[in-house]
Amino acid sequence: MAETPAEDLIHYIAPKGEYIPFLDDTDYIAKGLEWKLFTARSVKRELLYKSGSFQAKVKLAGYEQYGNGLDTVVVEFENGKLSCIHPSYLKEMQSNSFGKELLSGPVSETSADSSETEQVMEAPITENSDPLSAEQKKAKTKTNTKKATAKPKLDLPGEKVHFTATVKEFTAKMNHFTGEEDEVILLENVKVTTEPALTIGDAWCGYSKTLKKAELEEGDAIEFDGKVVDKKYDKEIRYKVNNPSKLVKQVM
Repeated sequence: MAETPAEDLIHYIAPKGEYIPFLDDTDYIAKGLEWKLFTARSVKRELLYKSGSFQAKVKLAGYEQYGNGLDTVVVEFENGKLSCIHPSYLKEMQSNSFGKELLSGPVSETSADSSETEQVMEAPITENSDPLSAEQKKAKTKTNTKKATAKPKLDLPGEKVHFTATVKEFTAKMNHFTGEEDEVILLENVKVTTEPALTIGDAWCGYSKTLKKAELEEGDAIEFDGKVVDKKYDKEIRYKVNNPSKLVKQVM
């Protein structure tokens, strides 16, 4: 059976009439900041539209207004088709973790049952064994599988150390104490170079005034001092760098 083209899986919600296009680039940036789709430091011209089976790139075409000054964003797909979406939902789609559970696909009861059957048959019950031993082996197999897929927790240094990293993205994170979003930087290839060396991977940090003075750009390779702590940005990024200082851009 031929696969359904990805664009045929999109449920387009066309604008009801004439939507409002952006007046100019200043208007575009102002509305994008209002909807919190990007930051002033990292204005995006393309965003991601995600669902459980695919993702596509879209551009902001304009918006529709309805009661109390609320907006519905109008996005344009690469095939030229338009669709309406709530700005908060579009913002959620930009998260690395959005839709990953759906993309992995649900496990059917049939496949789960057959998998368990195969595990039991690998350890058949003999005359000297009892029925409980097979069940115990099943449980042990499932536990070992979970442990194998889970990322081990890193043994973080307790003091300030030296790092190298790459600037991945400028974004924002909700501060539940203030009820507002704080500007943050997402980092990748984060490594502790102070002995003992340690590879962190992905991490995040607050976009402080000190970092803003460094005029960083996405893709910049940097080194700095700081302290890494176990504080999640989302399900994918577990570690945060606190109080980065003595930042230097690496010459590539």
